[in-house]
Amino acid sequence: MAQEEVALLDYWPSPFGTMARIALAEKGINYIHNFEDLSNKSTLLLGMNPVHQKVPVLVHKGKPVCESDIIIQYIDEIWKNNFPLLPSEPYQRAKARFLVDFIKNKVHESSVKVWMEANEEQENGKKELIEWSKFLEGELGEKLYFGGDVFGFVDIALVPFYNWFIVFKTFANFNIIETECPKLVMWGERCFNRDSVSKSLPTSDQVYQAYLEFKRGWTHGA
Repeated sequence: MAQEEVALLDYWPSPFGTMARIALAEKGINYIHNFEDLSNKSTLLLGMNPVHQKVPVLVHKGKPVCESDIIIQYIDEIWKNNFPLLPSEPYQRAKARFLVDFIKNKVHESSVKVWMEANEEQENGKKELIEWSKFLEGELGEKLYFGGDVFGFVDIALVPFYNWFIVFKTFANFNIIETECPKLVMWGERCFNRDSVSKSLPTSDQVYQAYLEFKRGWTHGA
């Protein structure tokens, strides 16, 4: 890999990988896209992220940057062209970081319950997602995006999970968000209309196929 090249080690259904893809698209960065087989991780991934051995990993000038939120902030700092992804005002920047941490932990953990579990535990995950969605809708308020009129850090972190919510309708009867959080639904549609998002997100069908593959592997003890 040439020193000046930008590469992204990724797994296409991953919401965290999707965050990195959207950030790169927003900045107009050309990069080499390496999709990983997580059941047979490449030596490149193991070498670039030996601690967690997870995607995504951004490789820039031969050096790895790991963790999706850190990758987005790195992209924003290195490529200052186009509008910034993070707010410039210190308090708003801190608040954006808090919300992204909330999404990476609370929203992700509850989404995994819906994805992986069944019966009572899956229902608990759905209830939690409604609670978190109501909280995030309150943070959104009347704004177009979480940062105001400008699409940015928090939007990039949330929209991949919002894409999962749509798929949850198919196998978990997760429809209540449309009545409980209409402003968040409008925000989601607004994000989907952005080229950086629409070209970076896996389709709902692709996510559902990933779910079916996961369930088959889980059933057979893989």
